[in-house]
Amino acid sequence: MSNTKELTITRVLNAPRELVWQAWTEQKHIEKWWGPKGFTNPICEWDARVKGHILIHMKAPDGMHYPMNGVFSEITKPSKIAFTSAALDKDGGHLFDIVNTINFVEEGAKTKLVMHFVFSNIIPSAVHNIEGASTGWNMSIDKLEALLETLKH
Repeated sequence: MSNTKELTITRVLNAPRELVWQAWTEQKHIEKWWGPKGFTNPICEWDARVKGHILIHMKAPDGMHYPMNGVFSEITKPSKIAFTSAALDKDGGHLFDIVNTINFVEEGAKTKLVMHFVFSNIIPSAVHNIEGASTGWNMSIDKLEALLETLKH
């Protein structure tokens, strides 16, 4: 088994690119939509600028915490965000690393979101997390879509 996996998710959102960009770059919005359905973010630090830091602790409905951290490597308004991140264990060790590239493509009044993830340094006990990444991200984007509807009004 390779220790690197890739995932690409493309979604078209019914919101203008500027609004989608805002929802991806402002911490007050990230904390509302980040994570699968039912998850909250009791800790959410999102400094969307080059070399800005990320620290999010997702809390599952069962009370489990899933911490992650990262650093932004590229912010090209309003078309691209890139950052490295890591899922962390309870002691702050890396379960796996991710290179995240998010592209925002204007399609009239809508926005095509193209998200590409490269997972690496995956420890054996975290393989199941990677297998659920597509489902988790699609749930997050569903939450993002709901938030965008409220921001449009």
